[in-house]
Amino acid sequence: MYGLKVKLTLIVALAALALAGNAGLRWWAARFPARRTPASAGLPDAQANEQALLFFAARVRRAPDDHVAQNKLAGCYLQRVRETGSQDDLALAFRATHASLQSVPSVRNLSALTALTLEEQASHAFAQARDHAIELSQLEPDRTTPYQLLGDAFLELGEYDKAEAAFKKMAALGGVGGVEGVETETRFARLALLHGDTTTAERRLRTALAFARNLNPPPRETVAWCHWQLGETAFSTGDYAQAEEQYRDALAVFPDHTPSLASLGRVRAARGDGNDAIAWYEQAVRRLPDNIAFVGALGDLYHLAGNEKAAQARYARVEEIGWPDKNSGAVFDRPLALFYADHDLHAAEAYANAARVYKDRPDIVGADIVAWTAFKAGKIAAAQKAIKAALRLGTRDARLFYHAGLIALAAGDEKTAQTYLQRALALSPRFDPLQAAVAQRALEAGKVAVSESPGNVSPL
Repeated sequence: MYGLKVKLTLIVALAALALAGNAGLRWWAARFPARRTPASAGLPDAQANEQALLFFAARVRRAPDDHVAQNKLAGCYLQRVRETGSQDDLALAFRATHASLQSVPSVRNLSALTALTLEEQASHAFAQARDHAIELSQLEPDRTTPYQLLGDAFLELGEYDKAEAAFKKMAALGGVGGVEGVETETRFARLALLHGDTTTAERRLRTALAFARNLNPPPRETVAWCHWQLGETAFSTGDYAQAEEQYRDALAVFPDHTPSLASLGRVRAARGDGNDAIAWYEQAVRRLPDNIAFVGALGDLYHLAGNEKAAQARYARVEEIGWPDKNSGAVFDRPLALFYADHDLHAAEAYANAARVYKDRPDIVGADIVAWTAFKAGKIAAAQKAIKAALRLGTRDARLFYHAGLIALAAGDEKTAQTYLQRALALSPRFDPLQAAVAQRALEAGKVAVSESPGNVSPL
């Protein structure tokens, strides 16, 4: 579950949109590819996008009312956002799209309306994205795209039945194979994972990968993304060797695929090579220095390696990243709340922020974060209620089971606690370098303190 979004921060939303609208951004690139000028023809994807961005930026400076050029420019910025997670580029994409819509209204400018929906997803404004996707579906009822975007928004809002209905409509309108096949298969794979069906999820992802490879030319980022998702699925079931193979396959296709860099660090840690894990996470953080999940994980690895100075520097960096958005409901709120709960920091604040965000985005990831932060804040009844909501789909996720186990233990239900902790460690015994150790000790001792700081956690 958490792997699917590297769940999360903006990249996750964009390497995933999350982890979430990631595939929608790939759709944007497929439907509105950056026009290759003679200077960009034959260049690798990222370089070609940069050339196209410069081309269209110059064009809109000469003709700011050229809505087609503004749409193309927005597409280039969205491509860059997907690759870098840059909120500055996201703001520039919004600016280009709004300029386009000022020139030509949405009813006659569906490309801009589509871009706006993608931008709203990337900024975690999922309710607005849903409303604009509904508008698109009314304007283009026979196209797959509106239902794809609508389903993505419903997923993030925790309206899973509506998401599935939208994706089924998308599948009925689309063809078999090609770009539409990739998009359809990846979405049904995510639904399968949410419902605990990893076998179907893997089959769907392998089908998507085959479709992507058969495109001419195969889009490197899309192929890498499919490998990465297969790796995340394998990691979630404790198949660390297969997970590592998939991450390395992703990087062989697309060496700058940042989620795979970070995930390779995570799996190397799970396989006992902490120094190699640090090296991979360092690469990921160099590319995405504002990713809370990556920076926090790197701090944990330094802590376990005994380099407390480096660990504290990364933890301080997490605070710097999250500080501007602590009270805004923006993209860093949930990952920051999770970081706080994992590290026994600002428990009351983390719970308040998680609960506030959950009101507008009641998905199972949000419910789990509310449950975990409530547990750390000593609000056991609230934690029990939230963890029940988080488990409602039957998702098989070690971190989710771990949280459920400790919450049950705090509530005095030792039998249920033992069941969930056993399930967590059986499913993925090294799901997290710090938290898996806590789970193991809790299972052995039959109890755990509500607050246990990383400083008291020894490596597995």
